[in-house]
Amino acid sequence: MTDLLYSEAESDLRAAVRALLADRAAPAALPARLEGTGPHDAALWRALAGDVGAAGLLVPEELGGQGAGPREAAVVLEELGRAVTPLPYLTSSVVATRTLLALAPAGGPPAGPAAGLLAELAAGRRTAVLALPLTTGPGAPEPGSPTPTDPPPPAGHRPRTPAAETPAPAPHTIPAPAPAPIPAVADAVLADVLLVPRPDGLHAVDAADAEIRPLTPLDLTRPLAAVTVPADAAGTRLAELAASLAAVREGLLAGAGLLASEQLGLAEWCLEESVRHTRTRHQFNRPVGSFQALKHRMAELWLEVTAARAAARNAADALATGSADAPLAVAVAQAYCSRVAVHAAEECVQLHGGTGMTWEHPAHVYLKRAKADQLAYGSAGHHKDTLAGLVGLPAPAGR
Repeated sequence: MTDLLYSEAESDLRAAVRALLADRAAPAALPARLEGTGPHDAALWRALAGDVGAAGLLVPEELGGQGAGPREAAVVLEELGRAVTPLPYLTSSVVATRTLLALAPAGGPPAGPAAGLLAELAAGRRTAVLALPLTTGPGAPEPGSPTPTDPPPPAGHRPRTPAAETPAPAPHTIPAPAPAPIPAVADAVLADVLLVPRPDGLHAVDAADAEIRPLTPLDLTRPLAAVTVPADAAGTRLAELAASLAAVREGLLAGAGLLASEQLGLAEWCLEESVRHTRTRHQFNRPVGSFQALKHRMAELWLEVTAARAAARNAADALATGSADAPLAVAVAQAYCSRVAVHAAEECVQLHGGTGMTWEHPAHVYLKRAKADQLAYGSAGHHKDTLAGLVGLPAPAGR
């Protein structure tokens, strides 16, 4: 069985990322940044992506990356979750990068435009996002995939022959329909490149050629936008349809699996902060944390966080080893970790009393991130349905 404990290299990476974030992105300063110049810190991204080399963890060394894997990326996401750091690491360095890597021919790294883009992403010089709603989970239909939803023709139906078809009107009489906006694309406002699934395959389109309309999200640390890609913004076609669909599924699977590590880090911070506060906050001349009712709540939360760590680490390891059980491990991790993160954030707010209800304390930022993450890359219900299908326990008919 694979060792799920942290290796020495992973512990060193954690220490480097935690030190950087403690110096540049302390949670206590986050509420002020949200109502000030904005949460995104371009200098912090350059330090994490380029100086630490976190952006290239998934990219092979021959393309300028670190040649590491999902386990190391999971460690980075744990630390980013602990600080609720508003950086496009999950969307660009994990989902977009894993999608591009999945376009590689068997037995070799990606070639052509995908290779060039990966080198840019690995160096932190550019960022890319997959132009799909943040709520799209692994296995959900993507644009361009065959999704027959029309009812079957009635008995005795005879299809019309081409000769009987009504001639199409002249092209100039019917204006081309405007492209529909893609809702709730995470980090699109920060991206340099959009990976756009289309009926003929996956295209890399410069963000400057698309219309990106910022939305007001619940979680202000992960910006959302409605993205409209004009039909004349062809960009660069990276792969044909079949390969593109498989690559997008791989990217979404990695996103969902490593999101569990972010949720783990968030839950750990909320538990530690709750314990710290209840040790120092006094009522009736004793720490409030000494009251048995609060002890039980925090002990239960510790058990949940410990189980979430096992689930998140298992998902990261399954992705790293290319295990056939990776979809199963990811479904388990997301179905469980999303709930634990929300519970930990709710307890953090409540155990801080009136302080936890204020804007100045970052507890509400953690709760909003946890609630938003419940829907990211598939809801818990989506992953439970996936899990049921994988283990042969489908939901009752007519549910």
